[in-house]
Amino acid sequence: MDALRNVLTRLQQEGAALGHFNVADLVLLKAVLAAAVEVGVPVIVGASEGERDFFGTYELAALVKVMREEYGVPVFLNADHTHSRAKAEEAARARFDSVVIDFSALPFDKNVSSTKETVEAIKAINPAIIAEGEIGNIGTGSEIHETVNNEFRNLSTPEEARQFVDATGIDVLAPAVGNMHGMLESMVEGKSKKHLNIERIAEIKKAAGVFLTLHGGSGTEDEDFVRAVAAGINIIHINTELRVAWRQSLESSLTRQPREVVPYKILPPVLDSVKQVVSSRLKLFNAQPTSDKVRLAG
Repeated sequence: MDALRNVLTRLQQEGAALGHFNVADLVLLKAVLAAAVEVGVPVIVGASEGERDFFGTYELAALVKVMREEYGVPVFLNADHTHSRAKAEEAARARFDSVVIDFSALPFDKNVSSTKETVEAIKAINPAIIAEGEIGNIGTGSEIHETVNNEFRNLSTPEEARQFVDATGIDVLAPAVGNMHGMLESMVEGKSKKHLNIERIAEIKKAAGVFLTLHGGSGTEDEDFVRAVAAGINIIHINTELRVAWRQSLESSLTRQPREVVPYKILPPVLDSVKQVVSSRLKLFNAQPTSDKVRLAG
């Protein structure tokens, strides 16, 4: 299987983005991989600190390794939103392909120094690991929110991006460009959508000169995704949409089978529902490729 850096480079040349989907259980993991096989594109499986604590960092890494071989799809493993050097080093030792080093809640200078220190630490363990850093405020928690914090309107600037990349040595940058974690209730109901600042994405891409990640992609207008990829976004994170599909389909399955207690009879509709969400997003993120170089052979 090709290295993550090479796949990102090829996708960028093709005008496509790599879909990143968070998992917290085997149903979600199987759904993500099944969707990648169905669509025929590479994918990133992500797990935040909380998700890794629940699933098990080494257990998830072992499962992905086995399933990568079984499914025959280029699947990469990312340690999402990692807030300490110790947790980042654990992911590197578990052979994750990438780590999101997230000290974005700290003042800019402290974010820079803490990110730089962690980048050096994980690359000492695995020089090939992809290190991502984050600037700006896009909130926390892939959950359902009642209101939007006004701070989300404060976008990252091209100068901040340039300074941060130069000072930290990161491979990938995650800026604030109108995105936010989680979804509003109105987004879950299909009554509203997130909208991105496409012009700012293009400015940051030019200034930073590295791969860009869009966090908090759930609930975003489809056309904004397409335009964001064209402007320079390389990785798109989706989590809340999967959690909503997981919860709603589980409730529906239990309602249809009120006396059923066998997990493998209750959960297949849940897996299928999540798979449909992932497949739909993968098709959208990969709508631009003009060759098969970045598909399963990659």
